[in-house]
Amino acid sequence: MKYMKLGSKPDAFQTEGNSIRSVATELAVDIVVTVGDVKFYLHKFPLLSKSSRLQTLVASTSEEGSDEVDISDIPGGPAAFEVCAKFCYGMVVTLNAYNVLAARCAAEYLEMSETVEKGNLVYKIDVFLSASIFRAWKDSIIVLQSTRPLQRWTDSLKVVNHCVDAIASRASTDPSEVDWSYTYSRRKLPSETDGDARGWNGVRKRQAVPRDWWVEDLCDLEVCLYRKVILAIKAKGRTGGAVVGEALRAYACRRLFGSLDHAVSDGLDCTKHRAALEAVADLLPAEKGSVSCGLLLKLLRASCLLESGQAYRGELIRRIGAQLERASVPDLLIPADSGDGDGDAMYNVGMVAAMLEEFLLHHKVNGAEAEKREDGEDDVDVAADDPVTSSKLAAVAKLVDGYLSEIAKDPCLPLETFVALAESMPPLSRPVHDALYRAIDVYLKEHPGMSKGEKKRLCALMDCRKLTADASEHAVQNERLPLRVVVQVLFFEQVRQSAAAAAASAAPARSLILPRDDGASYGSSRSATTTATEDEQWGGGAVVGAPVTTSTSGGAGDAGSLRSVSQLSANENGRSGGGGDRKKAKGGAVAPAPVKRVLGKLWSGKASSGSDDTSASPVGSLNLEPGGDQVNVITYHEAFCVIVTILLYMFSLFF
Repeated sequence: MKYMKLGSKPDAFQTEGNSIRSVATELAVDIVVTVGDVKFYLHKFPLLSKSSRLQTLVASTSEEGSDEVDISDIPGGPAAFEVCAKFCYGMVVTLNAYNVLAARCAAEYLEMSETVEKGNLVYKIDVFLSASIFRAWKDSIIVLQSTRPLQRWTDSLKVVNHCVDAIASRASTDPSEVDWSYTYSRRKLPSETDGDARGWNGVRKRQAVPRDWWVEDLCDLEVCLYRKVILAIKAKGRTGGAVVGEALRAYACRRLFGSLDHAVSDGLDCTKHRAALEAVADLLPAEKGSVSCGLLLKLLRASCLLESGQAYRGELIRRIGAQLERASVPDLLIPADSGDGDGDAMYNVGMVAAMLEEFLLHHKVNGAEAEKREDGEDDVDVAADDPVTSSKLAAVAKLVDGYLSEIAKDPCLPLETFVALAESMPPLSRPVHDALYRAIDVYLKEHPGMSKGEKKRLCALMDCRKLTADASEHAVQNERLPLRVVVQVLFFEQVRQSAAAAAASAAPARSLILPRDDGASYGSSRSATTTATEDEQWGGGAVVGAPVTTSTSGGAGDAGSLRSVSQLSANENGRSGGGGDRKKAKGGAVAPAPVKRVLGKLWSGKASSGSDDTSASPVGSLNLEPGGDQVNVITYHEAFCVIVTILLYMFSLFF
């Protein structure tokens, strides 16, 4: 810290209690100066020789026959006047960043200028300020902080402007030229750290100065002063928007976020919090990506807690929507306003919906896509040609599903609000519906009084074909889901299991086929009875347990799903060697056990002789060639389970 010593005589001021100051000298006191509650017993000659104002006051009091002067309105109070008095006596006085401004204002009040005496106190302090204080980083900040109680005088002296300009110039300096001390406690960026701390000769290199080295020191400033400094830094144009954004984030954490929840919950005065919120919101740089999405969301949440900031909420929502893929679920849990019309809702879902709308508009996902979805074109992806946009849509869809899981715990959340938010994302932004299913399950759990129609509407959000094997296994055992949804999950899981089994057996089967002279092949469907291929299962007319031939007559009217299921049953028994054990298919497909549990609920009165879960009676087999190896065994029980599942699914489509 810079300092300046004035005078050469020893300090002879004495203190008697808290209200009397005097000078230890043999000369009689001839003037009493009152400053507030403190009286100074001094001498006229040293004071009047340097202060024009005291000359005037003493002259007026002498006419009244009094030797007491009252200057209680002097800036800086008794401490500042004591500095001026010691200077008049020629005693040693030390000025530093903490007391120099008060002394400068007191000297201005006492009119201790060059017109009274050369080298007076005003001149000496001005030299010290310009030559030392304004050239020191931390001293400038300390002096700027001390201007608040002296605002009337500092404005006329333009000290604030000088401090602000000095601080802004230092903050705008290239980091490579910074050679003064500063406060920095955060981790530096990888680009700002040296890979090797030592040079080739073993001498330790000087560590690089981070670009945001100054942000923590400015957090000590009051809001009005901080605003002036940031505006001056931005006006110089040498500091990037990202650094300014980091400075605002640090200031908001110190002045706003750290104590906001406590102040609101305890009903304390939040005037300073509102001022900090408005200042940070007004100072946000306009450059894209200069402010993190987390900071914007926290500012929006603070405006809701303080019930203020209506003027800039729209701008915050717009900026959040442009980078919504960088948000996190906890930041989206914004409390509901008391007057937003949502009753007793816990969260402001409408504000999140507005952010999502801005995101979709920003990435040009407009109403045309929604119209195509209504026409049944679920495979249309407006962002398919842009991989970056597609990845952002997937990230936001994941974020929305996580948010839905959290707000679903609110017992006052209307179903219409939940459905509208879930339907706002394009279909192909969710390649997997596990997270959406989890949110639906939470909503069903927290709202047990839903009607059958409401459950149907809620579960219609989920595409059973996009559930993973684990989610499907959970869904078929979930008693909260409607029966129709459980049947759909079972059906699509059987289809997936069939496709996986067919793909697993297709490769080794093709390797055994040999060409024949007539263009056919040994072991093919054109030469002998064999299992159906995947295309024939969905296009031909295979019957469970019957051979497939080249004949196309009479088979076109059979259900394709039955052929798929027959292939599934055959492949399952082929892998198990004709035994009765039930194993999962490769890839995590659900075993028939959940199917039996659901069917058991429907036919609880089934005869015990036909309901054994582990018995399997082989009724037939299919060979590649007469006398060849056995590949598939179909049981009555598996065929019964699969056919009933398909019938239930077809029944659920109409009821």
